[in-house]
Amino acid sequence: MNGALLAALERIEREKGIDKEILYEAIESALVSAARKVIDDPDISKEDITVIINRETGAIEIYSGDEEIESERFGRIAAQTAKQVIVQKIREAEREVIFGKYMKKIGMIISGSVHRFEKGNVIIELDDAEAVLPRTEQIPQERFKQGETIRAYLLDVEKGSSNPSIVLSRAAAGFVKKLFELEVPEISQGIVEIKALAREAGERTKIAVCSKEERIDPVGACVGMRGSRVRDIVKELHGERIDIVRWHDDIREYLPAAVSPAEISKMAIDRSNKKIVLTVPKDQLSMLIGKKGRNIRLASKLLGWELIAEVEDDPASMIPLAEIKGISGKKAEALEGAEYDTAQKIIKAGAEALSELDGIGAKTAEKIIEICKEAVKDKAAKDKKEKEIIEKEKAKEEASAEAVTGDVSEDKEADQDDDAGQEEVSDEPDSEDVPGDEKIDNDGQEEIEKEPGSEDVLEEDDVPEEEDDPEEEKNNLGNKGAPGDENTDKNGNV
Repeated sequence: MNGALLAALERIEREKGIDKEILYEAIESALVSAARKVIDDPDISKEDITVIINRETGAIEIYSGDEEIESERFGRIAAQTAKQVIVQKIREAEREVIFGKYMKKIGMIISGSVHRFEKGNVIIELDDAEAVLPRTEQIPQERFKQGETIRAYLLDVEKGSSNPSIVLSRAAAGFVKKLFELEVPEISQGIVEIKALAREAGERTKIAVCSKEERIDPVGACVGMRGSRVRDIVKELHGERIDIVRWHDDIREYLPAAVSPAEISKMAIDRSNKKIVLTVPKDQLSMLIGKKGRNIRLASKLLGWELIAEVEDDPASMIPLAEIKGISGKKAEALEGAEYDTAQKIIKAGAEALSELDGIGAKTAEKIIEICKEAVKDKAAKDKKEKEIIEKEKAKEEASAEAVTGDVSEDKEADQDDDAGQEEVSDEPDSEDVPGDEKIDNDGQEEIEKEPGSEDVLEEDDVPEEEDDPEEEKNNLGNKGAPGDENTDKNGNV
């Protein structure tokens, strides 16, 4: 019995991972509970009952104070009580082991198979526990099949009423970071470091890396040969776009890479408020902001700075200070001296900045700004009107071109109809032709066979051929040489 007990405890320790000492304490506690149920002797205090199990032999000893209690006094009910307590204690110990095991794995990638689906959540079966992949932690548009093996990021572990609650994620930024650590040996070795990462699951990720060795290119190490490394990560993320940029401690060097592919004209950095105003050409604004504002939002998270986008002023739309009515004299000189030489710059500066100039107070500054706003408004209305006129002229030109094109096409169609009518007439057979009497001579010409006794009828337009003059023919014969002498003249000269 004692040997069987020791063997059973060793097997449980091996299979469940529960320390044998915890099992001994569980059995001792169970036997104390059982002993309290069977002892009716008023002289024996139930609080003084203790159970000792010999760790070497497995012998069990029960004491009430200094007196030993024989185990034969335990009946069926006491044994059942002891069994229930032992099972409960083992389950509690098992939960503690599982909880401790997965607590150590928080922030790591683990694998499991899809077991079932519950209200949008996916239940993942692990080696010795079940985990949940909530709907909010799934990549959008991602679908799973029952029995499919997936990888996920261990987000959190909590103690539950029965089993530990293990929460997984595939939408966390840490999931992408750990994927890079698995795919890029330089990261796991500490040569390349991931300094920052910003992600919107299923859409786009920006990751900033740097190298501790100058000879190692951090971006190239993450991309891999012909993109092999990053391609495997993109495949795992179902086509999510990944931007890998080089990290730099100087924000002026780091920022252009973070907002790529947009090109920045200039930047105004407010270090106290960690705010940067980016000025870009009008054609670069959409690239800077990105689809649904995603590019500038991720760049802001990557940098840890607030980013504000502004469009670069078009020189053609700028209103020089000299053209603004109502601002002249010393006020104009003060504004030009502070490089506020256009209406747009004055409006952008604000009344507070203008009031700091010599000769300009708070009320005057507000009045100057109002004048500039009116000038900008009038110019915008004028430009709009000119644009409408240009568009109308362009529309008229297009309409005239279409009308000319339509007339030409109608004439062409009429000519084609006339040609078609002529071809139809010429293709009709002559009513006087006799079928079967047409022959084709050697030159491909049609020859009409005449009937015996028939005569040609001379038309009015036909001109009879002139008959040859006998005298002229005689002279010609006299001038001819012998056969073969066609190239000699009448004197026999060649």
